[in-house]
Amino acid sequence: MMRIILLIIAASFTLFSCKTETKKVEENLQTTEAEAAEIPLLALGEFDAKAGAFVNKEVQIQGIVDHVCKHSGKKLLVVTDDGDVHITSDVRFEDSLKGSEILLTGVVVEERIDESYCLKMEEDNIKSHSEGASNQEQFNNKKKHIQQLRDQMKAENVDHISNYSLKYVSHNDVDLE
Repeated sequence: MMRIILLIIAASFTLFSCKTETKKVEENLQTTEAEAAEIPLLALGEFDAKAGAFVNKEVQIQGIVDHVCKHSGKKLLVVTDDGDVHITSDVRFEDSLKGSEILLTGVVVEERIDESYCLKMEEDNIKSHSEGASNQEQFNNKKKHIQQLRDQMKAENVDHISNYSLKYVSHNDVDLE
């Protein structure tokens, strides 16, 4: 009789622990789905206009991988007919990703170009040219580009220009049906 009672108690503990584990798994799945639902999806055509509100936050974009960097393999260009976004990563992307339509999650990164940035670019340009790393044409083109940045800031009456990109978190292929 004592064996039967112990067997019933052991079976009860087993059932209770399995039920608790199932409940934990279901709660984790619901949390993950809720977190995914909270990540905004930005259209590539609106990315530059809206990205400033999401700096250092996760967003999703959807588009076609137009380019995988051949040198490092850690940069992507994702495009649609309406716009494009540059993606950087700590890990290499597969070359086979090129041409795929993906839903990508990334953290918005802002690069600010201001007067101090322009001064640094000028210093680097002069140093590069004096060391023979660039020819006269490259030197002049860089000077022209720096002046265009300054002219743009002046025309827009702003103290900086923001360039936005994404730091890679994850992606999924989009099924083309």
